Amino acid sequence: MSPPRTHPVIAELEAIVGGGGVIAQADELVVYECDGFTIPRNKPLAVVFPTTTEQVSAVMKALGRHKLQIIPRGSGTGLTGGIVSIGETPGVQVSTARMTKIHQVDLRNRWALVDAGVANLALSAAVASSPLHFAPDPSSQRAATIGGNVATNAGGLHTLKYGVTVNHILGLEVVLTDGSVHQLGGPAGHGIGPDFVGLITGTEGTLALVTRVWCKLVPRATAFRTALAFFSNTRQACQTVADIIASGIVPAALEMMDGSMIKIVEDAFHLGFPATAQALLLIEVDGQELGLDEDLATIEAICKKNGADSVEASRDPKRRAELWSGRKRAFGAIGRISPSYCTQDACIPRSKLPDVIEHIAKICAKYNLRITNAFHAGDGNVHPVLMYDETKVEEVRRAMDASGEILRHCIAVGGAVTGEHGVGIEKLPYMRDMFSPTDLAWMHKIRAALVDDDMLNPFKVLPRDGVEIDLLAPGRKVPQ
Repeated sequence: MSPPRTHPVIAELEAIVGGGGVIAQADELVVYECDGFTIPRNKPLAVVFPTTTEQVSAVMKALGRHKLQIIPRGSGTGLTGGIVSIGETPGVQVSTARMTKIHQVDLRNRWALVDAGVANLALSAAVASSPLHFAPDPSSQRAATIGGNVATNAGGLHTLKYGVTVNHILGLEVVLTDGSVHQLGGPAGHGIGPDFVGLITGTEGTLALVTRVWCKLVPRATAFRTALAFFSNTRQACQTVADIIASGIVPAALEMMDGSMIKIVEDAFHLGFPATAQALLLIEVDGQELGLDEDLATIEAICKKNGADSVEASRDPKRRAELWSGRKRAFGAIGRISPSYCTQDACIPRSKLPDVIEHIAKICAKYNLRITNAFHAGDGNVHPVLMYDETKVEEVRRAMDASGEILRHCIAVGGAVTGEHGVGIEKLPYMRDMFSPTDLAWMHKIRAALVDDDMLNPFKVLPRDGVEIDLLAPGRKVPQ
């Protein structure tokens, strides 16, 4: 085992959380040098695991005294490099992974108070015997934490009908860099005065570190209908998405896979998908029994009108579970055919889906990259997956250049730089394509009012004039 990194703050952190609550060995820190976006990597000075809000407060004060970067971390499932230290002086990651207590569940008033480190599925399990649930369901929900959901305003497979994280949060407990603890909103919600809960949600740990969350619980649907439609080309499938929404039906979920992803998922999970299919739509309507069969019939008719080769409609819970399991594990299955990949994330108007998907394919062909697609088509959230070999720097550069073109094209057609993954450091250059200098200046002013810019997750989300970050070497000195 390599010797631990030495810094006076490490002993102070151990005194706060105990010796088992700090990782400072260089070889152990390797697993903390990146998140799910594995291109930018830089080991932190240490990782500290507080278990209470009081410990978080003391940790923040200690790191502030030493003027070290404070980098909030959940379970590390982020996809934009949001937990990577920037510059030659590594920061300290403050992980909420051991803050896993569900403090209170109030079914009568439909809320739960949980620590930031509670996983989505853990909260779902805690209320499984009731008619309520916590609606946000990112694909990584087995590992993704509620605090991480708040950080990126995560969406998921059922965002189309149920909304993103901010729609399901009543209040937050946060700690600022000076160690002060604040409650924003609470079980009664946050309808009076400025919406500070909305302000913090989606800022990726750049304004405050979230320690506890008041989650809204909503009624769980009692009936489902699931349709699986296969098409001979992606344009037919994309047009079907737009037509379903235009019909007035709002499915609980409306997911799409292209031909290459269909093959990847079928080879991995053997769900019976046809080998010749070039596009798949997985569509679900839910709610009460009354009316679901009519909605399903309308959806089938729209699929067939747009040239679907086949439509499978089901109300079987076992088949439904198989299909959704395959969708949620789709990205993991890509590892069977590619040593490395990155999942891009943008949100575009649904009406633009056919043209944008075709344009993305042309961009990847231009850069000689393999691509596959699985995305939340219903709300226009596209997730092209670019495959490459991370041992070949030239391939990595091409993947990043292609990603940039994809994002800029999505912005140009009226889209957004991110649908649910956040900005992190990956998308910093494209914030200027989406926002004016005045917009960005106001965002910087808000941040400056709450935090020293170089203390809490610096160089993330908001671009800085005169600063460019090389994703392949984020530890290099940052020009000022």
